[in-house]
Amino acid sequence: MIPGMNKRQMKQMEKQMKKMGMKMEELEGVREVVIRFDEKELIIDNPSVSLMNVMGQETYQVEGKAHEVELDYEIEIPEEDIEMVANSAGVSANKAKEALEECRGDLAEAIMKLNQ
Repeated sequence: MIPGMNKRQMKQMEKQMKKMGMKMEELEGVREVVIRFDEKELIIDNPSVSLMNVMGQETYQVEGKAHEVELDYEIEIPEEDIEMVANSAGVSANKAKEALEECRGDLAEAIMKLNQ
C-alpha cells in the first residue's frame, strides 16, 4: 500500500495500471531484505515489499528502516588456490596471494588482474 492512499484510491490506481499493462502486488511474509556492498550490508528488518511487473520487467519497492553492518572479515585462501593463480598468471606465490586477498578469494578475477 502506498502511504497516504486510501483503499478506493488504490483500487482506481490498480485499474489504471492494469490498463497500461502494469501489475503490482504486495509480497507477504518478507522478514528481511539485505543489500550487499563490498564493505558493508544494509539490512531492512520487517520491510514492506511490493513487486511491480511492467511488460515482463520486474521492479521491487522496499519500504522500512535500514541499519548498516560493516563487513570486516578475513578471507582464508587455500594454498592450492595460491598455487593455481601463481601458475596461471606466471607470478610468485606472494603476488598470487596478494591478488587473491584484493579480489576476496575470486580466482578468475585475481588471474585477470595479474595478467593485465
